Amino acid sequence: MALKPLADRIIVRPSKAEEMTKGGIIVPDTAKEKPVWGEVIAAGPGRISDEGKLIAPAIKTGDKVLYGKYSGTEVTVDNEELLIMRESDVFAIMSK
Repeated sequence: MALKPLADRIIVRPSKAEEMTKGGIIVPDTAKEKPVWGEVIAAGPGRISDEGKLIAPAIKTGDKVLYGKYSGTEVTVDNEELLIMRESDVFAIMSK
């Protein structure tokens, strides 16, 4: 990967939008909901506190996370759409 997040930022690979409903109806591209969970593929070293100490992130590479619908900045790297967001934009880490 060509991206390395800085400070308390993370890079997330969003999950795929649902192609079909549970009832079997195919959802067109214009009606698909933006995913609100994905996998962390890179995490920065953490943020610096006001006292100058490094605060390590609670999120690590490989975690599955829930985040806000419009969180982060969308970027395309190697034809793959990714999100760059702050650790504070994440609501929860999904248990394995």
